[in-house]
Amino acid sequence: MTEKEAVLDLVVIGGGPCGLATAISAQRAGLSAVVIEAQAVVSTITHYPSYVRFFSTAEKLSLGGIPFVVATEKPSRRDALAYYRAIVKHFGINLRQYERVTSIEKSGEGFVVHSTTRDGATRTTQAKAVVVATGYFGSPNYLRVPGEDLPHVSHVYREGHEAFDQDVVVVGGGNSAAEAALDLWRSGARVTLVHFGPTFDKKIKPWVLPDFVNRAKEGAIATRWESRVKSIATDGVTITGPSGEEKLPATFVYVMTGFAPNVDLLRDAGVPINSITGIPEHDPSTLETAIPGIFIAGVVVAGFDANKVFIENGRYHGDKIVARLLGASAPAEPKLSAELDT
Repeated sequence: MTEKEAVLDLVVIGGGPCGLATAISAQRAGLSAVVIEAQAVVSTITHYPSYVRFFSTAEKLSLGGIPFVVATEKPSRRDALAYYRAIVKHFGINLRQYERVTSIEKSGEGFVVHSTTRDGATRTTQAKAVVVATGYFGSPNYLRVPGEDLPHVSHVYREGHEAFDQDVVVVGGGNSAAEAALDLWRSGARVTLVHFGPTFDKKIKPWVLPDFVNRAKEGAIATRWESRVKSIATDGVTITGPSGEEKLPATFVYVMTGFAPNVDLLRDAGVPINSITGIPEHDPSTLETAIPGIFIAGVVVAGFDANKVFIENGRYHGDKIVARLLGASAPAEPKLSAELDT
């Protein structure tokens, strides 16, 4: 079954905060727009651990000038989900959830966006321009070792209750790994953290690091620095490190090695992707790619360095794109907060 619709001004692929912000910018400019999201709206945030609080304060996560009011300094995952649902309702954003875009096809002076709905039906949407704001949560950085696809191995961490009184291995050296290890320990798991570096990555949260260091010193959390995972089995993880090969018992394995930008749609549409940076070829002042009429927004703009784009600055990407569509000068991008730009 194929459904055809009237030609829109803009199709936004990805219903995260940056995709929603782009739709709001388009609507305010009088442009017709639809947001197509493969999962639930702001699906990246739905995958955050249940305990997460944001780096940024609420006002820096707000969209469309609508206040994001919370009782604490920094909002929680639940606060954010409620706020972005309200944003969709307030602006009447044309949002199609649980619909996965499969390809972008050039057609005349515009594009045809092909997608598949949850029930397997195919759909086509015609538009003059397309914005790819697909984020990165659907494409984890795999270890590419035997056993990584076993059912007890996860690349997303939600909470530690399932691992109570179990042996657990956490792989990684960033914030996600450190916070997961701490939460698992507090949930009663026996935790070992494995990382190929000699210590944590440089951008570890300043309030997380001393907590982890103290737990490691007292022996509550075991560590294996300068070690790499060789293979994963149903009952453990084999690593190689300074002491040679070792097998760690593990009922659960959490691979917290981050995610890569999802650029498959762009690549398939003919947009060149830098093999070193992962950045799609584009004009930084307009965010238009090497294919005229195809734009990027959100973390896709930063390629492999996802720490360069956050909701705080990515929410303004839509203004640049709409300015380009209207033939106007692009507004200057606000400076990122010092706490994030470090």
